[in-house]
This record gives sequence, structure tokens and C-alpha cells, in this order.
Amino acid sequence: MAGGAAKFRHLSRKSSHRQALLRNLVTSLFQHESITTTWAKAKEAQRLAEKLITLGKKNTEASRRRALETFYTPHDILPKLFGPIRERYAERPGGYTRVLRVEPKKDDQAPSAILELVDGPKDMRFALTAKTLARQRALGFETLSEIAIMNVRKVTQFRKDGVDVLEKEIQRLGLESDVQEDTKKKPSTRSPRR
Repeated sequence: MAGGAAKFRHLSRKSSHRQALLRNLVTSLFQHESITTTWAKAKEAQRLAEKLITLGKKNTEASRRRALETFYTPHDILPKLFGPIRERYAERPGGYTRVLRVEPKKDDQAPSAILELVDGPKDMRFALTAKTLARQRALGFETLSEIAIMNVRKVTQFRKDGVDVLEKEIQRLGLESDVQEDTKKKPSTRSPRR
């Protein structure tokens, strides 16, 4: 049978270069919990990252050896994968990463994306949901839109103490906006330059 669907993106590289690129992206993802790259690279790295987190959840000697082969700096990242990341996703059945399209960053206008670990400290959906809810409370809205309700459910569903953490973030954002408004209202105490 000739043709057929491609099993993966080749990324215009030979096999060894492609594997090195994906290993590098996944190493950076677990190190920083969020990376920016092209959309195609992010989707391919997402596949490998999901498999590695599944290995971390198994926590067997064989899974540790397979993860050790993948990372470029395994002694820095393996304790994180088999420790905090494993605990974070223990109850989650899948979907450990998220790819968000963003404006093209490069000069060639290639479609860019952010690849991030969900339910982490750099979770963009959580931050944007908290910011939206803080803004709506400041403006006096009493009811939430359907999209806001859906996003609240998504960011709190698998996060440990999700509702409490979201409420704390909303309070923190509300206090920050109050401080910013106070600094805008105060007149300058410096004398004008001559």
C-alpha cells in the first residue's frame, strides 16, 4: 500500500536530528514547565512529554531507565519527574500538557505556540481565568458567563485544593489592581526639572 497518513511530523530533519530536537524540547519543558517554539515542534514534543509523564506515574525501575535515556540532563530532571510532577498528575487520567497558539515570534512568520504543563505554577489558563474573575468582581458582575464557568471547572478539576488556590489568586490580583490604582491617583511629590 503506497502512501497513507504520516505517523509523525518529520520537521524537515533526518531521524537523528529530529530525535535530538525533541529530546532537547522535552528537557527544557520539564526544566522550565513552559516553552515557546513553533506549533509543529510543540505538537511533536507534546506527544513525547505525555509519554514521559505516564512513565513517571508508573514509577518502576524500567520506566526510570526509559526516562533516563530521553533527557539530556537526567539527574536534574528525573527527581522532578518522579517526584512533584508524578504527584501533581496522580489523579489525572491524561492531558498533562497544553499547546496554545500565539503570534509568530520569528522573522519567517512561522506559526508559534507555547507548550506548557497544566496545573503547574506557570499554567496560563489558570492565570487568565483568575485575572478575568478578578476583573469581573471589580466591575461588579454577579453572574459568570458560560465560558468563564467552563474555564473555572477546567482549572480547578484536577488541581489539589483548586477552588481555594483560585480564590487566593483572585484576591491577590484584586489587591494588586487596588495598589496600581492608588499609585496612579497620588500626585507626584518630586519637584519639576529645570
